[in-house]
Order: sequence, then C-alpha cells, then structure tokens
Amino acid sequence: MSKNFNFLIFAILFFLNVANLKAQTIQEEKQLLVTVLKTLETRYNISFSFADDTIKDKRIKNPDTLLSLEDVLNLLEKETFLDFQLLDNRFVVIKKIDQGNPLHRVQNLDEVIITNYLTRGITKLNDGSVTVKPDSFGILPGLIEPDVLQTIQALPGVMSIDETVSNINIRGGTHDQNLLLWDGIKMYQSGHFFGLISAFNPYITEQVTVYKNGTSAKYGDGISSIIDIQLPNKLDQQFKAGAGFNLINADVYAKIPLSKKTELQVSTRRSITDLITTPTYDQYFNRVFQDSDLSNSNPNSISKNESFYFYDITAKFLYDISKKDKIRFHFLNVNNRLDYEEQATINDRNEALNSNLSQQNLATGITYSRNWNPKLSSTAQVYMSHYDLDATNFDIINDQRLIQENEVYDGSFKLDMTYMLNNQFNINGGYQFTEVGISNLEDVNNPEFRSYIKEVIRSHSAYGETGFLSNNAKTKLTLGTRLNYINKFNMFFAEPRLSLSQRFFNYFRFELLGEFKSQTTSQIIDLQNDFLGIEKRRWVLSNNDNIPVIKSKQVSLGVHFNKNKLLISAEGYIKKVDSITTRSQGFQNQYQFTNSIGSYEIKGVDVLLNKQFNNVISTWISYSYSTNNYTFKKLNDGNSFPNNADVRHSITFGGTYTYNDLKVALGLNWHTGKPTTQPVTNDDTNSFDAIEYQLPNSTRIEDYLRADCSATYVFDISHKVHAQIGASVWNVLNKKNIINKYYSLDDKNEVIPVENQSLGITPNLSFRVSF
Repeated sequence: MSKNFNFLIFAILFFLNVANLKAQTIQEEKQLLVTVLKTLETRYNISFSFADDTIKDKRIKNPDTLLSLEDVLNLLEKETFLDFQLLDNRFVVIKKIDQGNPLHRVQNLDEVIITNYLTRGITKLNDGSVTVKPDSFGILPGLIEPDVLQTIQALPGVMSIDETVSNINIRGGTHDQNLLLWDGIKMYQSGHFFGLISAFNPYITEQVTVYKNGTSAKYGDGISSIIDIQLPNKLDQQFKAGAGFNLINADVYAKIPLSKKTELQVSTRRSITDLITTPTYDQYFNRVFQDSDLSNSNPNSISKNESFYFYDITAKFLYDISKKDKIRFHFLNVNNRLDYEEQATINDRNEALNSNLSQQNLATGITYSRNWNPKLSSTAQVYMSHYDLDATNFDIINDQRLIQENEVYDGSFKLDMTYMLNNQFNINGGYQFTEVGISNLEDVNNPEFRSYIKEVIRSHSAYGETGFLSNNAKTKLTLGTRLNYINKFNMFFAEPRLSLSQRFFNYFRFELLGEFKSQTTSQIIDLQNDFLGIEKRRWVLSNNDNIPVIKSKQVSLGVHFNKNKLLISAEGYIKKVDSITTRSQGFQNQYQFTNSIGSYEIKGVDVLLNKQFNNVISTWISYSYSTNNYTFKKLNDGNSFPNNADVRHSITFGGTYTYNDLKVALGLNWHTGKPTTQPVTNDDTNSFDAIEYQLPNSTRIEDYLRADCSATYVFDISHKVHAQIGASVWNVLNKKNIINKYYSLDDKNEVIPVENQSLGITPNLSFRVSF
C-alpha cells in the first residue's frame, strides 16, 4: 500500500511540473463564458443570474479591465448574442434573445443564485434545489470522476453513514425515502459494487438536481428528497465521445447526431474486477463482503473462486418531429452479479456448491413533448421500471438450499402542462397514473418451505402549482398542491408545497420551504443474512395494515449571504415522518424481530461557509447539527429514543486548487458515531439463548474521521482529442472507522461484539480521452 501512496505523491508532483511548463507558453485564448462571468463579478461587484443551458459551451475572451461595466455588457451581448439586463445596478440577468417564443424567457422562473457552490459545476437555485453538472464538474476530495451519488454527499445535510451510495441519508431519512429518477423514470437500484459506486454513468449525464424540501407538486414519493438525473434532451448537431478506465471499471460513451432531426446517446460501463485484481478492488471487496455469507462461512467449509462483476448500458434516442413536436426514447440496464463456490468434506467426500447473487434494474420509457403555442407546452411520458434481486445460498454442512427473490414492476403514465401567463407568472399542472407490483419469494428445501407474496397498488395523482418571479428577480414564489388517490385503500389525501425566495439588502436571500409528502414503497429487512447478507433490504408495498402509507411534513427557513465570492449560509428545519415500521429501520438490538409502527422527528440546522479566491482556490467548511428521535407507542414504554441514523454533529472541511489544467482537492470529514445498543452484560453466558439489552440506542460507536485527496490533469493529445489523468486516495490516514456495531451469541452462548469497518486507505487512478 505504501508503494501506491508514493506513486500518488509522484504523480501529483509530476502534474504540477507539467502545468508550470504549460503555463509559461500558453497564450491568451477564449475561455468559457461562465469563467469570464466569475471574473467580472469580482471586478465590478455584480452578480449574474442565468440558466445553465443559456450560456452552455459559449466562449469569449476576457474583456479589457479598462472598460466600464456598460461597455462590458454591450461587448458581451455582441460576442454571445445574448441579452444582458442590469437590475438595481447590482444584478445582471442573462437570457436568450427572444425569437418570438416567450418560452425562452428569464430562467422559466428559475434563477441561479450561487454558482460554483463548493466547486465548479455545482449550482444552487432560488427554489432551494442544487444542481450538479458532471460535464463541467470541477473536483472534490477523494473523487477523480464526477460520481453522481458520491458528489451530492458533499452537500450540507446529505451523508451516508456507511459510506455507500445505496444508503444515502438526507436529513435523517433512510435511503428508500429518496425518490431517485433517471430521465423521469423511477429507479429502485442506485449502486454498483453493492453500493460503493453510482449505477449511473456520469459522462452521459447532463444534470442532477437535488431537492431536500419545497419540491414541485409534480413529484410524488420521496419523503426525504428528490434526486432527479437528466440526460441531454436537446439536439445540438455536435458529435461527442469518450472512453476511460480506473482501477475498478472501464467505460465508453458517445453522443452521435444521426441527422438534423435525430440523435443517439449511448454509454456502457463494465467492471474489470473479474479480469484483474487491484488494490482498490481489494479494499472494496473487504468493505462490501465483510459480515456476509461470503466471509462468514461455516468453519468446516471454505469459500473460494468468487467471481464478481457489474455493468450498465444506457441509450437515448432523440427525434425532433417538427419545431413543435419532439419524441424521446429511454433505455437503461444496471446489473451486479456475484458467484462463489463453497467446499466442504462430508463423510470423507469432497463436495462443492455454487451460491450466487444478482441485482438488476431495467428501465425503458417514451416521452413526447409539444409546444402548442408560444405560451402553452405539454409533456407526456410512459415508462416501465423492473427491479429484480435474486439469491441462491447453499449451506453444505446442513444440506440446505435457500432461494430468495425480490421483484418490482413499476409502470407509469405522466402528463404535464405549463402555461406562461407572462414573464412573471406561470401555471403548471398535470396527472400521473402509477401501478406498482412487488413480489417476495422464499424457498427452502430442508425443511421444505415456500412463501410467495405479491402486492399491487394503483394510484392516481393530480397536481397544480403557480410560480411567480418579480421583474427585479428579487422574489420567487411557488405554491402548489398534489392530490393522491389509492384505489385499493379508497384513500385520498392532499400534499401542499411551498417555495419562497426573497432577496434583500442586495447580498442577502431569505428562503422558506415546506411540503407534505407520502409514499407507498419502502425497504425492509427480515433477517440480517437475507440475500447472502450483502443486499439485506427488500422492497415492499404498503398494505394499509402492518405496512401503512408513509407520510411526512417538513418546513425549513434559510438565510444566505453572498458577496465577493464569500458565501455564508444557514438553514434550520423540522421534519416529521409518520407510519414507519421497525422492519424498515434495520434494528440489530431487542427490536430486530419486532413489528411495530411509529414515527421519527428530526430538528436540525445546516451551516456552510464557502470562500473562493480568484477562481483558483475554493475552500469551505460545513457544520450540521440535528436531533433525530423515534417514537413507537408499543416500544420502550412509548418513550422516544435516538434514530439509527441520528448523527448529532457533522463537520466537513474541503479545499480545491485549480491552475490552468491542474486540479487538486483535499478534504476532511468528521461526525459523531451512530447510536448502538449494548448488552446488559458482555461477559456472562446467557442461559436463555437471547441477549438482554440496555435501553435502545443509548450509547454510540466511536466518532468517524476521514481525510481524502485527489488530483486531475487535462492535456491535449491532438487538436480534437483531449486526455485526463487522475489520482486519488480515500482515507489517506487509513483510519479504522467503525461504521456499525452490534452483538451476537457464539456457539458457547457467549455475547460477542461484531464491528463493521469502513474503507481503509484506498488509492485509485484513472485515464480518460474525449473527442
């Protein structure tokens, strides 16, 4: 491992030397418009407001420093063919020049209020959401590629207690309480390598939008958050392609114009772990498969010849039928598979059987959009999402075979319409029909047992909302309501939504967000060794009995100060979630086998301080404090106790340095340990074959600390071919963090602690070409 670390240091020094040589010979040339705007904001003490798509790929030379602001704006208009409108001598709104279609007005009521939020490519909007653009992404500590779900964990209030992208906790919620959309299609699988890598190729992704509160009424489900992943949706007649690899996987992608009216976007990615073993793979393997059937084999048997791989395939076909009519076809296939052989000697005879686990999410859809007139537009989408988790587990010693399967079919039709009253008001409304069927199978041969349960829910939703943006762009208000009806339960309920953003004193912005939400799908854990102990959670549907419809309500207040590249942000929130079950929370204490219905309430505050220096250095420190408590009337005498995801204090410090084509990032993450429940006695033998516990979640595991670093360097192979090399180290200090701790009984009926460790020091290298 020391050789890998030495190589990383050598690589970073090499990058620095090459960058210095290149800087000495580089001549003044056109820069991305977004980069020039950052310079002008500092020079003239102004702030630009724009839609990312408006300025995308535009390049200009940096205006002369002797020019007045008025002259600069006139110059920008001539060079970019955009409209630059100065408001209040402080704010400049950038919009496309009207070509007789008011649909291209200012931002469609969305305004960029903070660009380069933490790093380049992350933007905060005035509706409270945050967008990530992988194509223009800068760099974050520990990441050398714009991993979609790893990147959003840099945002305040977003974290993963166990370091995975398949267990993202947003404001204290569980991962199944996040609505994950891929091009409008609901996804039930989010990770490769069983949670360590995002299942979505970032190089074919245009934008990721994260909503923690105040979401649009068009979104159902997702009581904790919305993670909306979008592929490029416009024809630009530009060919784009690339390929690359790191120590875990290799990928290729292409954006291919087929004609003036059609385009094909494709990508594929596959692991190389079944072909070559790398230090990165070793660390990932140890992290994922610890405390699983693969590592906890019977002492009289051995597991060997494991084979693991993953892949994903993405395709999108764009067809502009006319100037008013467009159709899009979507396809995504995400797959993970593990096979391993278990051997044992029984009655002087060698026997071997293969156990396996496969996880797949297949998504297909068609979207049709039409601009009926300059003010009215509509979008209709039909999609199908199929999730399948299969496991076959052989126990040679006990001559037992267990088959488990969790299958989800999700089909939906959505119709969305937007009417632009004028440049200040719009009205949005629509309808969604959804049918979800979820089945769970368990089949045991010794003793013979078979259980197959299938539930189906059909729901109808209608929604409407209105948006207002003042002429001076100071006030943004969105009010809406979503009405849901579930046939099966004859259940009807309303979900109001609110988003208010008000700028004052030029540099301050007040933000008020609120929402009611519900969802009928959730994940539960029956036994901790389900599905080989690797993918323990299975999807289930509400039955309005022991698995009710989950409901939430949330409100948050925020104040943001942004001046001279200094951002100070503070946001307080309260969220209450009702009708959760103990089976969905993953208890590993006295409540592991109970089935009770309760709630949790979280109160917290997120604070962020972000300072940028001359578009070269960006530093930030964020702090989150929260209290997150369960209440189950039938448990703990009805008294509240800490949530399994109750992390009271969390601090993140990071910094990035950009010099021409070199990017370097360093970061530190610390948070208090998650709650755990200790036995009453740890040393005494328990005669009742059960562990007697203290009060639930009354103690905590050790604090978590991790330092990361990363570096990338871009260079030209030819005029049209560009390359990037990168190196990163996750957990530079090799801190042995405990991310979970529970207790079990051994063969002697003695209580023993079981500790799950985080990733150790994990190096990674990458190389990419694009053209």
